Amino acid sequence: MKRTITLTVNGTTYTRDVEPRTLLVHFLREELALTGTHIGCDTSQCGACTVLLNGNSIKSCTAFAVQADGGEITTIEGLAEDGKLHPLQEGFWEEHGLQCGYCTPGMILSSEQLLQRNPDPSEEEIRKGIEGNLCRCTGYQNIVKAVQHAAKNSTAKA
Repeated sequence: MKRTITLTVNGTTYTRDVEPRTLLVHFLREELALTGTHIGCDTSQCGACTVLLNGNSIKSCTAFAVQADGGEITTIEGLAEDGKLHPLQEGFWEEHGLQCGYCTPGMILSSEQLLQRNPDPSEEEIRKGIEGNLCRCTGYQNIVKAVQHAAKNSTAKA
């Protein structure tokens, strides 16, 4: 039996009927066509499906859409404003923090949570903040540089 849920995703409110077993990642990708949230391992190991739910990073492959009912979700598509890259997106671009790009949305959203809580993290704090996200291409050094770039540029704007 379907259940009606209402969520705000990237600033837009949606009300939909969903099967209680529908994973949040599938709801975002299939129901809302927000394909920036990637499906990697389906076991919460890789972090490619990371989104922000009420400001907290979660792995959407292990959360049901009904659990997010009433919540605010931010996906990678919701970070840029008015066509201008978010400082983290800019940092990944400038510091070559991506190669294949598959892990990038999850890395950026995990980093966003980190920077919201700690606007000037050390390299060790950045590595700890992204440890739930796996990258098979970069070796992480440029990802760390990208987050440092964002922290520096976010602080300069404040």
